[in-house]
Amino acid sequence: MGTTDVLRSSLQHTHSRMAERLEAARAMEAPASRPRDGYERIDAFLATTSKHLHAVDAVLLPPARKQVPDGSTVVHDYVRTVKELEIVLAHVKAHEYGSVYETSFAWPEVWSDVDTALADNHRQEQALGVRLTAVLADEELDRLTQRLYHAELVAPSRPHPYTPHTGLLGLVARKVMHTADSFWDTVEGRMVPVPRPEPKKPPGRIAQYFLADPRFDEEEQTPAP
Repeated sequence: MGTTDVLRSSLQHTHSRMAERLEAARAMEAPASRPRDGYERIDAFLATTSKHLHAVDAVLLPPARKQVPDGSTVVHDYVRTVKELEIVLAHVKAHEYGSVYETSFAWPEVWSDVDTALADNHRQEQALGVRLTAVLADEELDRLTQRLYHAELVAPSRPHPYTPHTGLLGLVARKVMHTADSFWDTVEGRMVPVPRPEPKKPPGRIAQYFLADPRFDEEEQTPAP
């Protein structure tokens, strides 16, 4: 059983960033001279969310299926929320680019669907993190957290609800979709932000000594007389 919160903290950190990008996208207030600025914020939200979902599929679902009690059910329930969220995200992109199939929907209705699907996915993802933390050692949790970040760097940048999400077919689909998404992102001049790693912990006393970079906490400093 793990004693570290590193994986759960990483998932929470990413979802907080996704929530920030969602609020920026929802505002969609751009100056008249730069009308595409609002769309760039929508693109950033879609890309950040899509990359994270694909990375979780790739990195967290295999150990969850194998090592978590009732792992198949846990994975099945999680993938359901992913597909529902990806369908909603696909509607956002279609709405953004003026699809004729979206004319009967207004933006407030679209964002309301995003809120519901994202919250459901967040609950399932938190539960997934808790279940993995309960069965994996600290070293494995650290390794999974690092793998999750690196997987986001090479994950598809668009939602793909109807492609396989797990197993070998899921792996192949993500590689193919990453190549296709990268091509279309370039063609469309689409904003795709690079995932940010979590802030690193400050070095301990021993590390500071070897780095010749001592740091003293303010509360430990003796005030001058």
